[in-house]
Amino acid sequence: MSELARMSQEDFKQSNKLPVILVLDNIRSGLNVGSIFRSGDAFRVEKIICCGFTPVPPHREVLKSALGATETVEWSYAESAFVAISDLKAAGVACFAIEQTEASLDLKDFRLSEATKTAIVLGNEVTGVDQNVIDLCHGAIEIAQHGTKHSLNVAVCAGIVLFSISNT
Repeated sequence: MSELARMSQEDFKQSNKLPVILVLDNIRSGLNVGSIFRSGDAFRVEKIICCGFTPVPPHREVLKSALGATETVEWSYAESAFVAISDLKAAGVACFAIEQTEASLDLKDFRLSEATKTAIVLGNEVTGVDQNVIDLCHGAIEIAQHGTKHSLNVAVCAGIVLFSISNT
């Protein structure tokens, strides 16, 4: 592992972060949450906010798939994604749901603002992002899909979104 030249946990905590906050809206699987933490670590997101019934560390499944990322990525808990987004908007954060809507922006056309932080809301594995949360956000972002299914696993979605926006 030393050949990989990875930073220490302390160096990670002190490093510059991607100005992105991930908001997890009632994610049911601890394994998905842990995978999102790993992607959050890989792309150095600023924070993850677990909302509603989303499992939080030290949940066994979260820790199993996070492989230590819960120790590096800052996180907090909010009663609901609606509360979290309300607070973030009040703090001047641009908020976007990852969801298919009539007005959603294609991910390939989305760019992070240089002037403000961005919150990305990821929704429940079955029902997606709650409609009241979508309505509260500044907009929705959609990942173009070309097969027979209309959705992606939420952890896969998080990785695709973070890769895309970190390279713009």
